[in-house]
Amino acid sequence: MPEPISWAMAWPYYLLALAAGYVLGSIPFGLIITRLGGMGDVRKIGSGNIGATNVLRTGNKKLAALTLACDALKGTIAVLVMNHLYGFEMALIAGLGAFLGHLFPVWLKFKGGKGVATYIGILLGLNWPFALLFCAIWLAIAFTFRYSSLSAFVASLVTPTVIFFTGQTQMAEMFFLLTLMLLAKHHENIRRLLNGEETKIGNKSKPADAPPDGAL
Repeated sequence: MPEPISWAMAWPYYLLALAAGYVLGSIPFGLIITRLGGMGDVRKIGSGNIGATNVLRTGNKKLAALTLACDALKGTIAVLVMNHLYGFEMALIAGLGAFLGHLFPVWLKFKGGKGVATYIGILLGLNWPFALLFCAIWLAIAFTFRYSSLSAFVASLVTPTVIFFTGQTQMAEMFFLLTLMLLAKHHENIRRLLNGEETKIGNKSKPADAPPDGAL
């Protein structure tokens, strides 16, 4: 196990963890994958988002699945590497950095994805049973109500609450912070849910009026 780092010497390591996580998290896989797949610029399709939901609007399910996996794994890799090198606290900071990088990538003028896939990936790297819990809640809500965004909201609120009651306070606090940012990025989805205008899973919307993505 890595040796604990004294508080007096900690700040450069925190900065390193945050920066490393940010750089990895800011890789715009949705944009890269769709271009390599011959689908052009995903930002000019549907909602203009670079996440897997908008990549799916290209009609290529394989590219969407690959985007989902890559957006998740960049969070997983960030926390696993930092946990191995410097310990769990640094892994939490790296996870925060990866999430910020995905939401606000410097390469795309800080216009990134919605964060759900990366959120799951960070959970997977820190404590995989919680990632399974998140996915189980998401599936249950999606099956019941058929709203992708609602599923993400409920899962992102319940999961850190469960983490908190298991005694992992630091991890819970970080995921509550990630949840707040996730909800902020989905503010338009929240408005449409409240107004009964959110598109349900399986319902197709016209490309010209495709709403912002529901989840990823």
